[in-house]
Amino acid sequence: MLSMGDEYKEEIMKGAANRFASEWKVQRGEPIELRSHKLVIRPGLLQVVLLFLIVSSAICADETTGSLAPLPVAIGEQVTADLVDLLFLFDRAVSKPPRVTTRDYLERISDPSSPLYPDYFQYRQGKIDRTELVNRLPHVAMLGDSLTQHFYMSALPSAFWRARTAWRENWFLDTDPDPKSVFSVYERLERITPLVAAEYNGAGALVAPSRSEEDLRQKLVRTRNLPGQIEQVLRRNRFPDLIMIWIGHNNLDWVHGLSAEERADPKSQLREIAARFRKNYSETLRALIGRAKAEKHKVSIVVFGLANINAYLKSRAQAEALHAQNPKLYSHFESGERTFESLKPPYREDMARLASMLNGELQAMTSELNQQVRDYPGVRLQYSDGLTRVDLSRLELIHPVDAWHPSEEGHNALAEAAFNAILPSIKFLELGQTKR
Repeated sequence: MLSMGDEYKEEIMKGAANRFASEWKVQRGEPIELRSHKLVIRPGLLQVVLLFLIVSSAICADETTGSLAPLPVAIGEQVTADLVDLLFLFDRAVSKPPRVTTRDYLERISDPSSPLYPDYFQYRQGKIDRTELVNRLPHVAMLGDSLTQHFYMSALPSAFWRARTAWRENWFLDTDPDPKSVFSVYERLERITPLVAAEYNGAGALVAPSRSEEDLRQKLVRTRNLPGQIEQVLRRNRFPDLIMIWIGHNNLDWVHGLSAEERADPKSQLREIAARFRKNYSETLRALIGRAKAEKHKVSIVVFGLANINAYLKSRAQAEALHAQNPKLYSHFESGERTFESLKPPYREDMARLASMLNGELQAMTSELNQQVRDYPGVRLQYSDGLTRVDLSRLELIHPVDAWHPSEEGHNALAEAAFNAILPSIKFLELGQTKR
């Protein structure tokens, strides 16, 4: 738990507000233009928001166990999150939406050789409208945490902004045609078929119980845990054909909330975390499978194993040595250990051990749930170690600012691995083929 004196809190907040103003090149109290929206930067507002980001962990419930915060606290958190959403309403206007449709889909499916030409023909005859035509395109969804986002830790104000607005530019969804940009899974799929892609991932997302609430920090940056992400998918009338899930890395912070006595017995703690992780993941995944069974089209769900933490720790060690020689390199290296305590040397080995345990649980869980879809030939559930096998010991794959999240080259490596992993799903869904 975090405990700070009032003077120290005030000093942090003032510094954070000043850095925000400096980074965005605005004067406090002066308006700035954001696509015809005016915003007035006021130090008091930023101090309040950033204070919540820093100390909210001291009053929130434990999401992984499903314990609820006291009602007055829960109400206060929701009111605060709603207020911040209102005050930062402009960020929706300046950020790219997390949902993309192939730009030239109409031209592509108008070709008589296209597998989707019959749908286009119905559209031209006026039998279906444009909305229904788009619904008949293949739909792909991504659920995950910050390792799927274009996210990295930096100064708190910019990290807060990035967590709220950093859609696309990641290994799953990128639309930049520049060859130097990330060649995403979406762009690779576009070579096969026009499609609709949506990302539901968020920085700090956890595998949590289905009835748990996000904590205040997550609400402030609009992050949903796995149950919340699945709920968003289930709310849509058009259920995806392909659903990719890569989440659980934030559950690796095994020392979070533990006493010194509990930390001294890591084996029992890791076993408990692994059992709870599987229970929570399985519980929420069942809702997704239930909906897939009821759909008239084929559905493939791919559960990715977590990243290879042992390999990652090798590249992080290299980055740590370089940072010690030149602090300008990996300038926010320490941010990892400050916000993710299990990255500290005494706990790293057990964090890597936990990652292996969770991957074992994911594989066993997928095998067990596959028994539920044996009688449903239109539903495919797959566990993949494709992303686990990405060699994160390569220094160039981790971000040059925080040595914690993927670099652009890292996103490219993940995109290639993920695309290769979903090739069986592409065949199963008959993407780019004339449906039988």
